[in-house]
Amino acid sequence: MPSIYDLKPRFQNLLRPGVTRLHARGVTANQVTLFACAISILVGVVVAIFAEHRAVFALLPLWMLLRMGLNAVDGMLAREFGQQSRLGAYLNEITDLVADAALYLPFACLAGVSGAAVGAVVLLAWLSEYAGVLGLMVGASRRYDGPMGKSDRAFVFGLLGFLLALGVPVAPWLTSIMAVLAALLVYTTYNRVKRGLAEQPAS
Repeated sequence: MPSIYDLKPRFQNLLRPGVTRLHARGVTANQVTLFACAISILVGVVVAIFAEHRAVFALLPLWMLLRMGLNAVDGMLAREFGQQSRLGAYLNEITDLVADAALYLPFACLAGVSGAAVGAVVLLAWLSEYAGVLGLMVGASRRYDGPMGKSDRAFVFGLLGFLLALGVPVAPWLTSIMAVLAALLVYTTYNRVKRGLAEQPAS
């Protein structure tokens, strides 16, 4: 299934000069990973506390874009500058799940929005990422198939935050939107399992 993740190589090419400068200054992949997670938690807390002021949701699309850049940067530092490690692999997967939850849950603070629906999206997002990681356990690659991968979710939640900040009345529709996202996440999980099983194990 198509996914925004497919655009990653072009995005990385734009970031490569900056990544080279960061490496020259001694910045490590794990530092970038932890920094991105910490700021995600901070942004999520601020948006949740001030959720009644719709303008605060403008922080989400701004940070989602920056976070996507940082996620690409830590991967490039690890792969291209010999910083790959087992600890880095754990940090990369765990901090992504924590950051996702921190950035999605503030939508449950809006009046009339089902907290259970938002929570279901968070849990299903975690399940889809777990399914992606399990590809490695069956001899396949780490699966990033869509249609609702991490980059796609960042786009959707960033767009929703942008619309809320503009005063567009999307709040009454958010519970229904979360239900659609949940269904797409179920399909994403299925897709990752299916593709992982179909992939020939490395010899």
